Amino acid sequence: MTSPIHHGSCHCGAVQFEVETPVTPAARCNCSLCRRKGALMTPFFASGALRILSGEDSLTLYQFNTRVAKHYFCKHCGIYPFHQTRKDPNLWRVNIGCLDDVDPYALEASVSDGKSLSVVGDA
Repeated sequence: MTSPIHHGSCHCGAVQFEVETPVTPAARCNCSLCRRKGALMTPFFASGALRILSGEDSLTLYQFNTRVAKHYFCKHCGIYPFHQTRKDPNLWRVNIGCLDDVDPYALEASVSDGKSLSVVGDA
């Protein structure tokens, strides 16, 4: 069974991508970064399911705490489109709000306990 292919972008359109993944079950994370950015994320998917179509040079990397997870942001508009996970660096998640064909407000979401993975306070 194949997953649907979704097209997405950052806010300014500099970063364009496509991803082959379902959008449910959607999740939020309670770590300090995710709590502040408030993104709704896709389920985990393998790195090969994400293809950056344009704007890879517009991405900037942010890492914190253990510096395993890789959070990418557009350096022009500041939007977070996707990240490589800490729990398994071979897995990724996309910010559902960046997908062209999905209404993130129409989805139910669970909360992932990223806070418990922290090795420093309030991370």
